[in-house]
Amino acid sequence: MVDPASVATLAVAGAASLFMAWSIGAGSSGSTPFAPAVGANAIPVMRAGFFVGLLGFAGAVLQGAAVSEAVGSELVVGGTLTPAAAIIALITAATLVAIGVFTGYPIATAFTVTGAVVGAGLALGRGAAWAKYQEIGLLWVLVPFVGGGVAYGTARLLRDLDADLYTVPALGAVVGAIVANIGFVFLGPANESVSMAGAVAAGTGAPLLVRAGATLALGGAVALALAYDMAGDEGRGQQHFLLALGALVAFSAGGTQVGLAVGPLIPLIETGGSGVPVALLALGGAGLLVGSWTGAPRMIKALSQDYSSLGPRRSIAALIPSFAIAQTAVFFGIPVSFNEIIVSAIVGSGYAAGRAGVSRQKMVFTVAAWIASLVLAFAVSYAVFEAVALVR
Repeated sequence: MVDPASVATLAVAGAASLFMAWSIGAGSSGSTPFAPAVGANAIPVMRAGFFVGLLGFAGAVLQGAAVSEAVGSELVVGGTLTPAAAIIALITAATLVAIGVFTGYPIATAFTVTGAVVGAGLALGRGAAWAKYQEIGLLWVLVPFVGGGVAYGTARLLRDLDADLYTVPALGAVVGAIVANIGFVFLGPANESVSMAGAVAAGTGAPLLVRAGATLALGGAVALALAYDMAGDEGRGQQHFLLALGALVAFSAGGTQVGLAVGPLIPLIETGGSGVPVALLALGGAGLLVGSWTGAPRMIKALSQDYSSLGPRRSIAALIPSFAIAQTAVFFGIPVSFNEIIVSAIVGSGYAAGRAGVSRQKMVFTVAAWIASLVLAFAVSYAVFEAVALVR
């Protein structure tokens, strides 16, 4: 017999998860992927919000399992979250992210969700997962330096060489090589992700050699297609590449951000050791999609105009490291904030043009909001759980 109380608890937790997914879609995953493209006038704001929703949904279903498992079971040790702890963590994090959406400041969703889950978990009596925290903290600290540094170097390369007919296809080859090696669940057996290059190499006598050949082939194909496109119209070719990069970043956003919304639900669902259910990822992806369609335009405007004045070159320079960092987070199953990734890359590419439009005041407030979101989420989640435990 079905326990009505359990069903009601799961329904409340599911509603909190959908609220979190909507908040992320309206803020982090919905606004950041196409913000550089909008800043470069390659796509209108509303159309960007529409496409990022669809692409984010696809990424959530095809790449969302790794980060979901990390958020659901690796942030505390000695047991998983109870339904009450999961609900408190989700509502706390979603509320803070929603405040960021409506005030125009991009709250770092990974900081907020991680702080809320850890706060609720420790209040519950679980132990701290120090090894995981070190892994997460290392990536969070490296993102501004690696993302901003690569964006700066790429933007300087494009500006100083001033030979886009050659440099843009070369960058396209790098992106194609990365795409060849990112994992997709539909290419592998159950609960495993396999890349296109890995699928081609599987079962061959020389898998490393075949994988390298497949990687070079896809990279070369992308470079040739871009070279042909830019030979006809250089500006149009740049815009096509920029839109393709935005699509890849949007897809990657879904893969990393859906886990922040549905991860806390995993301990509440009997999976029988079969991994994260696709239906759960699809539910979270639907929340991201609705958030992107209804709330993202405001944040797209903020990111595309308030942080740096972006042209096509600087936008390309910002999106390439953003895509690579996001896929690194997916590979290692680390919750990461897309706001941190994109903002760092946008600022890095802006500094390559002599601090073109980079707002120092906006950046100071943004970094302060990131740090405050982590601390506040932890404190509020911990305090609320303790208060609920006292009245029960």
